[in-house]
Order: sequence, then C-alpha cells, then structure tokens
Amino acid sequence: MMERFLPRYSQPALDDLRLRLRQTRWPETVSGASSLGVDREFLEDLCAYWMNSFDWKKQLDHFATLHHYRYRAKEGNIHFVYEKGRGPSPMPLILTHGWPGSFLEMLKILPLLTDPAAHGHDAADSFDVVIPSLPGFGYSDKPTELGANFFRIAEIWVELMGALGYERFAAQGGDLGAGVSTALGLRHSARIIGIHLNYIPGSYRPYLPPGTTLTQPEEQFLARAASWFDENGAYAHLQATRSNTPAYALNDSPAGLAAWIVEKFHDWSDCEGDVYGSFTRDELLQNITLYWMTETISSSSRLYHEARRAPLRFSADDFVHAPCGIAHFPKEIVFPPREWIERGYNVQHWATMPKGGHFAAMEQPELLAADIREFFRPLRQ
Repeated sequence: MMERFLPRYSQPALDDLRLRLRQTRWPETVSGASSLGVDREFLEDLCAYWMNSFDWKKQLDHFATLHHYRYRAKEGNIHFVYEKGRGPSPMPLILTHGWPGSFLEMLKILPLLTDPAAHGHDAADSFDVVIPSLPGFGYSDKPTELGANFFRIAEIWVELMGALGYERFAAQGGDLGAGVSTALGLRHSARIIGIHLNYIPGSYRPYLPPGTTLTQPEEQFLARAASWFDENGAYAHLQATRSNTPAYALNDSPAGLAAWIVEKFHDWSDCEGDVYGSFTRDELLQNITLYWMTETISSSSRLYHEARRAPLRFSADDFVHAPCGIAHFPKEIVFPPREWIERGYNVQHWATMPKGGHFAAMEQPELLAADIREFFRPLRQ
C-alpha cells in the first residue's frame, strides 16, 4: 500500500533533452510584440543555460535527502514527501501544489514548518508535513480514466493521511491545491482541523439565494475576473477543453515546454517584470525538467478539464465548515473580496501580505510559513 521511493537519474534521457534543445527551431519575432508571450531572447538564454550548465543530477541528489514514498490509490501510485516535525507535538499538515508547479514548490517552506525552532520560532508550532504530487504530476502515476477531480483527490488525501496514522489533519494549498483543500473542508470536515489558502479556486461560486444583492466589491471582482480571463485565460480554456492538442508539441519540444511554463512564473509572480527577481534559473528549470523527464504536461493539464466537469459551484447545502485561514498576497491573480469568500467558507483568519504573488511558497516562504503557524496555533487545542 505504501513504499519508499527514490527519484531516478537517467543519462540517456538527459542526453536526449540536450539534443532536442540544440536542435530547437526558433520562430521569428516581431518588433513591438512584447505582449504576445515569452520573449525569444530571454527563452534562448534560458534554454542555453538548460543545455550547457543546468545540473539535473545535482538537483536529484538534493531531492534524495528527503523522504520520498508512493501510496497505492485506486488511480495508481501517488508520490509524496513525508517529513516529521521537530517539536513537542507536531500537527499533521498536507500541502498541495498547483499547476504549472509541482511538489518542488514546497521545498523552501518545508523546513520552516517541520523545524521552526531552527529558524528562530517556537518549536510548539511544528508540523508533520506531507507533500503529495497531484495525480498526473511529477512522480505520481497518470490517471488512465477521467474522474480524478478535486473531490476524488481529496478522498485520496484522506486515505493517505489515514494510512500514515492521522485521523485528523490540517490542509494548505494554492492554485489547484486550493481546490483540493476546499474539497477537503467541504466533504471531509470531520477529518480536517482547518484549511489555509493563499488562493481561491477559479471555479468557486458560492450559493446565492434568489434575490441576493452583491456588494460593490463583489461586483467589481466579478468584472475584473472576467476581464482577466479574457486577456490571460487562453491557456486555461485550452487545457480544460482541448488539452491533448498542445500536449503533442509540449511533450516533444523542451523549448516549447519551457515557454509554456515559465510564462506563468513571470506573469503571476511579484517579480516586477523580471522573473529572475523572484526565482533563480535553477529553480525554474528544476520544475520544468521534472515535467520533461516525467512527461506529465498532458496529464497535469487534464486536471483543468476535471475542474470544468466538476467545478466548485456550491449548492444551498454547501459550506466549508472547517476553520479557514486566508493569506492574500498582493500580486495574486483575480483574488475575491472577503465577503465573497465568506459566503462559502468559515473564515476565521485573514492576512494581507506586504509582497508576493501566486507562487507564495516559493516566492515568500517565510511570510507564508509564519501565517500558517499563526492560523493553526489556536487550533492545536
């Protein structure tokens, strides 16, 4: 049911990657077309570094210092990292990543949660941390049938945490991970100590009784969200409706895959137009290389289709009763006002962050970890 796992290095796979990068056919550019997507000069430089300097084996050797496992679910093996907390009574916490991220998003925040005393914080705030890879992401198996949506993944997380001996546990997530964490709070509240979110799922719609009048901030949010998706949502619509079609190109071209992924890290982070202001080349490329080596761009994109088929549209009986903490980072995309969130969530904690964007665990791990510790501190009773 559960076994140790070690990510494997393949020299032939790395040689193939470098050959494909060397043989990239670069498209032409048009002057003054910076709004059309990733800059060619930037991408050529990143791919040259990927081909000549990036050390994938060094990255894997670093991953190997963590405790990796795979849990057998109905949909196949689920990869996860499991690190025990160093404190008097660590709280079990499952951290769920999103797209186009991976479990690697959580590596900076991991020691801040498992061993807070080593970083100048109270040891009583420690957590036993579980970081799974979503089905179809990274080292988790790719689902062979539809149905691995937020609600089914939440069930798998409950099964996994139960197998680890945790009857009740805490959950945290952003992006797609916020969708899974919401499903945990919605469908499994008896097992959930609380949920902490740094993003509100895009498909979330609270139940609005007939005759409901929205507040002005809610009206403004819905208008902003519609405008944002019109301007920036082509990737999401494509992945939700025709994910197979771009996958043929993205699974075959490392330069194409890098462009598809790094655009989001550039546009969604608090980097002021320079993605290297928030992430190093190695941080970007370790995530992109994980997608390349595991050939998971197609299977990971499919979760958008699953979310479209089973969205978080609340009925009259739906409400997240588990205590909920919200961390709002200023550069997060299309973030709702508090009153919109409180229509469907039991919000007991709200923090407005001074900086940071969509990839909070990577961009601002200290801020996010501090807020997670603060929110769950009174729930330890």
